[in-house]
Amino acid sequence: MRPAQLLTGTALTAAVTLLYAGPSYAGETGSLEVYPASVAPGANVTVNTTACGVDGGGTGDAKSLGAGDFDLYPGTHKEVVIGEFTVPAGTVPGTYGIAVACDNGKTAKGDLTVTDAAPTPTPPVQPTHPTGHVKTGVGGSVGPDTTQIAAGVAVLAATAVGGTWFLRRRASGPQDS
Repeated sequence: MRPAQLLTGTALTAAVTLLYAGPSYAGETGSLEVYPASVAPGANVTVNTTACGVDGGGTGDAKSLGAGDFDLYPGTHKEVVIGEFTVPAGTVPGTYGIAVACDNGKTAKGDLTVTDAAPTPTPPVQPTHPTGHVKTGVGGSVGPDTTQIAAGVAVLAATAVGGTWFLRRRASGPQDS
């Protein structure tokens, strides 16, 4: 491929990409990360978004589940703002929309699922260790099966005898009858 064709194709691809990317306007909707995404009534919830920009702020809306408004403040990561609220104790299980309005005019939305009760923790699993001979099917340790050992030795012995006979016959030259 000639360099001119390669450069033309690259420039055309960049132009089309920029054409469809478009500018960013205030008022756009961004994503809101809700952690944990599924909680029981009475739990604390943290939300974060990058929609508000560097050192941004805003107000969150958790009125759909009766928690009211909450403040957004700059987080420890660049461009991330965070907010916190508590799910009221009498909240009915279901999925609720949480929204934030940033000071820069942008908004972000996310979902929170409220469950019946806190999940019960599963007990830790105690590791078990195998005992005795383990048949892997692809080699491994030799078990106490002496029949298989004897058969293997017989095959090796027959191969050695046959190989020796073949080499002696070949070394002695052609046999004329």
